[in-house]
Amino acid sequence: MSHNRMRMARGDLGALIAALSDRGYRILGPTVGDGAIIYDELESDTDLPVGWGEDQSPGAYRLVRRQDQAVFGFTLGPHTWKKFLYPAEERLFQVTLEGMSFQPEAPAGVKQAFFGVRACERQALSILDRVFLENEHVDSGYAARRRDTFIVAVNCTTSSPACFCASMGTGPEHRGDFDLCLTELLTPKRHDFLVEAGSAVGEAIMKEVPHCEADEADVAQAEKQIEATAKEMSRSMDGDNAAQLLSRNLEHPRWHEVADRCLSCANCTMVCPTCFCSTVEDTTDLTGDHAERWRRWDSCFNQDFSYAAGGHARSSTMSRYRQWLTHKLSGWHEQFGTSGCVGCGRCITWCPVGIDLTEEVAAIRAADGAVAATSKAEDCHA
Repeated sequence: MSHNRMRMARGDLGALIAALSDRGYRILGPTVGDGAIIYDELESDTDLPVGWGEDQSPGAYRLVRRQDQAVFGFTLGPHTWKKFLYPAEERLFQVTLEGMSFQPEAPAGVKQAFFGVRACERQALSILDRVFLENEHVDSGYAARRRDTFIVAVNCTTSSPACFCASMGTGPEHRGDFDLCLTELLTPKRHDFLVEAGSAVGEAIMKEVPHCEADEADVAQAEKQIEATAKEMSRSMDGDNAAQLLSRNLEHPRWHEVADRCLSCANCTMVCPTCFCSTVEDTTDLTGDHAERWRRWDSCFNQDFSYAAGGHARSSTMSRYRQWLTHKLSGWHEQFGTSGCVGCGRCITWCPVGIDLTEEVAAIRAADGAVAATSKAEDCHA
């Protein structure tokens, strides 16, 4: 479907939220909480982080006040949309002793609208769809929650020092697969949104919201802002070539160097929009008459995650960090046909010691290139 472009005044953003609410959607989006931009339920546009920005760097994050009233003048906080589709805790079934009753948890679908999805995050949702929906074993809970999810995407008009989506081809501009997409047009003289409808449902929603047809100037301003955002990014990574690079450097000394800094705290996997490691726990009440099985988020950085047959498969921090990075950037290509990294930069910001995966890949690449150059020179002299 060709995207229908419209212009909506800033003052009508609340009407869009109301239109979604009237159709029964639970609206989830960015708001300020716990000193960060978090994702929570929205009742109106006043819940959005208007006028807030962020100061991010490796291992550091804080909210800062902007000099304007931008609605989406921030990038990404510690929350991801994953938690609304693949909850951190989910009961799988219950068993009661009386009558030997087995009660599997019936997946409950819910109409939900994700309001303010960035391009890198939309790519992360596509990756999770491949993991949980597009294979032999479909996750019924994920499928039920994903089925009626409405996507209100947002093109980025600002970036953080941790962002590198432009180099990964995942942002800052959306390239389809949304219901509506907003680009904030903010100057001293105007505050509007360029709106693109990407689905029939999106077009129907916009019929209930005041708007007018966008002109060439609106489109040009949006494209200029998005292009400037891409150029702002100071970090980059060649995600495609990283797969081959890491697979042939599994014994590189850099793995030991980064392990000396890594705390195995699992922060990077908890804030990652695509990590999906989990564990299963069985619990019983004190009488032993009732038992439940729960699935909970886990991390490959936890030593017990690889425990099997009386021992740990990856007992060292080095082996666990190497497992995470090589799986994310290399193994995922074989499993799911894509990199597991979308360039959001959360793992850089929320690592307590500021480990930067783009820096680690670049260091291995530089050493790999030096070895290749030396080998070529030796071949020439042979």
